[in-house]
Amino acid sequence: MLEHVSVIGSGAWGTALALAAARSGRLVTLWSRDADQAEEMQRTRYNARRLPGVILPDSIRATASLKEAADRGQVMVLSLPAQSLRVMTEALSPLARKGLPMIICAKGIDVQSGEFLSEIVADAMPGSVPAILSGPSFADDVARGLPTAVALAAPTFDMAETLARTLTSATFRIYPSTDLRGVEIGGAAKNVLAIAAGIVEGRGLGESARAALVARGFAELRRFGESYRARPETLMGLSGLGDLVLTAGSLKSRNFAFGHDLGRGLSVAEAGGGRLAEGVHTARILSDMARARGIEMPIAEAVSAILKGSLTIDGAVDALMNRPMKGE
Repeated sequence: MLEHVSVIGSGAWGTALALAAARSGRLVTLWSRDADQAEEMQRTRYNARRLPGVILPDSIRATASLKEAADRGQVMVLSLPAQSLRVMTEALSPLARKGLPMIICAKGIDVQSGEFLSEIVADAMPGSVPAILSGPSFADDVARGLPTAVALAAPTFDMAETLARTLTSATFRIYPSTDLRGVEIGGAAKNVLAIAAGIVEGRGLGESARAALVARGFAELRRFGESYRARPETLMGLSGLGDLVLTAGSLKSRNFAFGHDLGRGLSVAEAGGGRLAEGVHTARILSDMARARGIEMPIAEAVSAILKGSLTIDGAVDALMNRPMKGE
């Protein structure tokens, strides 16, 4: 059993995962790039900046030393923005032991290379074991110990089961899988679709329109996933449909909130209140990858065009509603 978990990234999600690991009985090292924040968390037992009101138990040690986190962890949880993953794993590579499991918790695709995040980790940290954790989960819910279920995929089922047991607790249930590509595609694509759902809500287009968009958006996600041989049960499960249902209907979702602001008339620069919405980065590369494979993803393409400023929201609605008629 893996007894010591290092969480790289002390944002709300990283802190929530550190709390989940602590509840499962693990010792946890929580790394922050900000030395002042690390000292404050260690001293006060709160992450007041990112997750106020939640007490950090003594089993969580906060540090700003990447070497300390690498030395202590028998498994590393990478709670980092998707577009920062390459830089951070390259920094970790000379510090981490070979064969170390690396659980990726970001949901996106690298915009520079078009690589999936498991490929980024495999490239930057040869010999490591990339895994993906994804599913319908808000940081605040996990931090407060509310019932949550997610999926975790690793190259072998034994490894996936070991990692799942390492983080599973009475309120945080993890389903093991070997479908890495399916789990990470679900997490990346649903963010783009959540922006679209937020636009519909913010524009006041109605619940019927949002339901139709979510259903047709899931059809796009499924087609894209199947082109990469993702398993149907994965796409229909927690990391695909489950995560889409959560993030396409709640302002607690950064991507939905970003789209909601766009729908209300805010600019791309103003939307989201400065909070990171991973779908903003993913939209273009997802559309490009789908087009290269001959996969129709009109909703994802519309989001990409809106973000680029080459299509208005009203123009996107007209284009989607007037597509050639065909069966589902």
